[in-house]
Amino acid sequence: MNRTDPGNDLAHLLVESAAGDHSAFARLYDLTSARVYGLVLRILHDRSHAEEVVQESYLRYWQHASEYDPARGSVISWMMTIAHRRSVDRVRSEELHRQRGSQYSTANTAVPPAPVTEPLEQREEAATLRQCLSRLTELQRNSIELSYFSGMTYPEVAAHTATPLPTIKSRIRDGLRSLRTCVKTGEQ
Repeated sequence: MNRTDPGNDLAHLLVESAAGDHSAFARLYDLTSARVYGLVLRILHDRSHAEEVVQESYLRYWQHASEYDPARGSVISWMMTIAHRRSVDRVRSEELHRQRGSQYSTANTAVPPAPVTEPLEQREEAATLRQCLSRLTELQRNSIELSYFSGMTYPEVAAHTATPLPTIKSRIRDGLRSLRTCVKTGEQ
């Protein structure tokens, strides 16, 4: 082993590791783990995730040591590239997990039950409206009911009642004013 060139030393240790030499791989780990861990931690900002990614990276180094090509760069560059890719994959995976969790939470948020007072208030408002409608003239009430409750347009109400359109508009306008005043004051 050439002790003067750390790159050659790492290359030799990787070749030995590819042949199944556990002690060579342990020495490779000792010489490179601080740099690999530092890179991964800078990307992930979480010690436990960084430790997992470093472990996955070293497993990949062990399993794929024979695929290292010295013509494509140094051993440490090869190792750091693998660690970087695994770190980025972890960041993406965690982000996707957070997004899915957020979407699930949003989709499954329970709709709060309607307060007990809402149906009571609605019944009271309906009773007030019925009472106020009964105070209108028959012509006003009939025009409003046809327009608002039957969904007819003003011209359709005019045609249905055989009344001129301006008259229908006046009846509805006057009737709505009376209803608004009656509902606001709550007269029953």
